[in-house]
Parts: sequence; C-alpha cells; structure tokens
Amino acid sequence: MDERTGERDHVVVVRRTADGHALAHGDGVEEVAAGALAAAVARLEAQGPRWAWDTADVYPALLEAGVRVARAWDLRLGRALLRRAAGTRGTIAALPADGWDELAPVDDGALPLDLGSDLDPVAEHARQAAEIAASERPGALRLLLTAESAGALAAAEMRFAGLPWRRAEHERLLASLLGPRVPADRRPASLERLADAVRIALGAPALNPDSPIELARALRSAGIEVASTRAAELRTIDHPAVGPLLEYKKLARLHAANGWAWLDTWVRDDRFHPEYLVGGVVTGRWAARGGGALQLPKQIRSAVSADDGWRLVVADAAQLEPRVLAGLAHDRAMADAGRGRDLYAGIVASGAVATRQSAKVGMLGALYGATGGEGGRLVPRLAQRFPRALALVEQAAREGERGGTVSTLLGRSTPPVSDRQRALDRDAAVFDADERVLQRARSVARDRGRFTRNFVVQGTAAEWALCWLADLRGRLWELGEGRVEERPHLVYFLHDEVIVHTPAAMADRVAEAVTASAESAGRLLFGDFPIDFPLDVAVVDRYDEAG
Repeated sequence: MDERTGERDHVVVVRRTADGHALAHGDGVEEVAAGALAAAVARLEAQGPRWAWDTADVYPALLEAGVRVARAWDLRLGRALLRRAAGTRGTIAALPADGWDELAPVDDGALPLDLGSDLDPVAEHARQAAEIAASERPGALRLLLTAESAGALAAAEMRFAGLPWRRAEHERLLASLLGPRVPADRRPASLERLADAVRIALGAPALNPDSPIELARALRSAGIEVASTRAAELRTIDHPAVGPLLEYKKLARLHAANGWAWLDTWVRDDRFHPEYLVGGVVTGRWAARGGGALQLPKQIRSAVSADDGWRLVVADAAQLEPRVLAGLAHDRAMADAGRGRDLYAGIVASGAVATRQSAKVGMLGALYGATGGEGGRLVPRLAQRFPRALALVEQAAREGERGGTVSTLLGRSTPPVSDRQRALDRDAAVFDADERVLQRARSVARDRGRFTRNFVVQGTAAEWALCWLADLRGRLWELGEGRVEERPHLVYFLHDEVIVHTPAAMADRVAEAVTASAESAGRLLFGDFPIDFPLDVAVVDRYDEAG
C-alpha cells in the first residue's frame, strides 16, 4: 500500500539465485542472469514498483551501474522492526532466530549464497506484509517501514557519492595542529611537546599521558585528587598541568580519530565514503561502522568542501526533540512557545523559567529524567506550564520502571526487559526483607525508566528525520538530470542535520526543498496539529562556514 495515495503497491521481490537473480512480481518470476540485474531493474523501475530486498546487498551495485530506484521495502530492516513492534500479533517475534536476523551490511555488496532457505525473500515479504496488515495500527507501521527503507536507499547513495573531502586541506590542518607526519608508532611533534609540558608540571618524567592509570597516579602524586582523568573533571582543577593536558587530550583525539591513518583509510579521490548503519541505534537513530561518520570534529570541517561550480546546503532542525514531544503529547502550550521562534526563548516568554539556558537545562532534564541538580529543580516548573508534554514522558518512565514496553509514534518498540531486571524483580518479590536486593531492583528499574522516557521522544524524532530525508531525497531527484551524483544529492545525515551537494545554480532551489521537506515530514507525522520544525539553512562552500 502506498502511504500517500492509498493505492496498492506494485512490489518486485529480488532474490539471489545460483546463476544471478530472480525478480518476483505480479506477472510471475523473471530470471535474470548474472550481470544483467541493473538493466532489468532500470526497465521495471519505469513502472514505479517498490523493490523488496536487502538494500545493503543489492543497491550498491545498481548505483555503480547508474541505476537509481525510488522506493523499497528493506526486508532486513523490516524483520528487525517487526521482531519488537508492539501491537502486532507476534508471529515474527515468535519465530526462532534465522538468517534474516543475522544479516548485516557487507563491505563488498555481496552475500554468500549458502545462508539457508529461510532467506527466501518472497516468503519473508509475505510474512512481513501479513504481520503489518494484522497489526493494531497497520498504517503507522507501514509508514515506519517505508521511511526506514527510504533511509536505507539514501544511506547507500550517500556512501556511493561520498562526502566531498579535500585531502590536501585535511593534511594542511593536521600539519598545523599536530606537526609533520610521523610513523604510526610515534607521537606527532605537537603532542610530544605537550606531553613534556605535562610531565614537567607533574614532576613525572616517565609519564605516558595516554595511560589513564599512569596519569591518575601522577596527578595524585602532585597532590591533585581526581576520581577520573576525564576532561570535564580536569577543567575544575587549578594546576599548571591542566592546560597542556587538556590540549593534549584534544589533539590526541584528533590524531586517533581523524589523523593520517583515518585519511588513508576513508578518503579516496577527495571523497569520504561513510558506512552508515540505518536503524543501528535502538531508538532508530543511525550508527556508523568505522570511519566516525557521525562525529566530524570542527577542527577538520574545512576539509569538507564543495566541488568547483557546486555548493553545500547545510541544514539542521532547531530543538527537534522538544518539538517532537509537543507534537506527541498534543501540548498546544509548548507548540505555541516554539511557533516561528526559538523554542527555549518561547519557554522563557511563557514565564516557566527566567533564562534560555534554564529552559534548555530544564527540558533536557525532562527528556532524560533528571532528579537532582538544576535540571531536577527546573522540571516541576516546566510541568506546571506544559503538563501534557511532561506527563507523556513521565508515563513512559513509569511504564519502563514496571518492565513494560513503550513505542514511538509510528510503532518502533523498546526491547524486552533484560534477564537481569527479571531476576532482580523476582528476587525483590521473594526476598522483600533484603534491602540490598530491593535497592538493586529499584536502581535497575529507574535506569529502564530513564531509557523509556527518552525512547519515545528520541525514537519519534528519528522517525521525523527519516520522513524528512525520504521526502527530500525525492525532491532532489526531480531538480536535476543524470545519475545520482550528477544531480543535487544528499552527502551527509546526522540525526537532525543534512548536507546536500548541489550545482551552484540550483542551491537556492535546494534550500527551498530542504525546508519544504521538513514541513512535509511534520504534517505526515502530526497532521494538522500546529507544531512547526524550523531549520537553520546555510548555503556554503565549506562545511565549517555553516556555523
């Protein structure tokens, strides 16, 4: 079923065979020889089908051949979603683990052929379709799987096209910050100078500052009592060693995460090709497998630079999770606070708190379950002004503490209670006189409550972002001509931020498309509820210019 038109999908299921692929659709089964899949898909794509497959397996080779598809049903992601989705009849949840649960994205775009008959995609598609049709909210689950599958297509396209990354600029930055390149087993000059400064300040000439144990011992020997060597704690200490030590930690992180070894591994032909894991986080957010795609430090962002004659359109959603919470709870007071302006400024204007910082801290406290400190103190004030929103996250927390399941707007559900919590709950019920067992059980329950409290909001925000991404992907395709990488195309996605690489002449139209897609995603999820999702949009030559 098409979520927008209500019309029945034309589904084509792609199955590997010993000699190539088989395409199962309404007209029967079409056998396709090895090497002929791209031509067959291009021919059938003109009919507007939804391709049922494992995107990570099939789509990269199609992109290499210049074939782009509009819609998919990702069977691997669908299996993972339906394993846990509440409100289904539980048929898929009751299945023993099989090949569909074991599948994962692969590096070369090819899966072995001997994973077993349980990988029959025709049968799996039928199972998933039946499970969704019989669920309590089939439209929502279908939309969730559609958005997740569109995300998988976008992820494959972003990896294929790559994020424009100037190797020469990256090397210049490393040289300016770290010094000349050195062998992998040696510290760059800047790190060695800082390490010497730390050793002198602490009176520890043999100190290895990369060792937390040695560093903690040296700090204590110098009369500095620390619970850890984390930067946040070190910043509270007044000592000559702290300045060079903090700088050492920052540059050491850069060297380890995005130094010369990273550059050699991940950037080729001035493109960074990240490996996204769609739905890799339990809430539905994406993860990355190697390369640190979701953590691009500001120190090196000038290396992300558009091609000659092209621009980067960088957009991120302002205060996405609080706005999603307002929409989920239908809290009109909170929606009004953010309409057409900074939400935190609107909270201040409502009289709930005195400063924007207090509004931000209080809202984070509500989303993450703060009970102490400034966040815990401010949450009751927000609850008075925005009772529906705060009641929603409180209810999710209580459900989690009881060991229950909570779900996002579209139906992504939390994992079942851990064996540890079940065991503690049993022990607490049997040994209710043992205060230590009771305390452990309460602690585990509170932890799960904090998780479920945030899950419903972060997970629904991930759904909004997927709908934004899916809609934008379609709009960008309509703006240009040629292959994916020859038109305006997505090159980066991080939770609530996208980067589009576009011919300069189309940059303004792309910026309009980015905004229109955000509005469309809001309507798709929240209907006519008056919540808006403003974006910060910048058209720049380099990522660091976006602010």
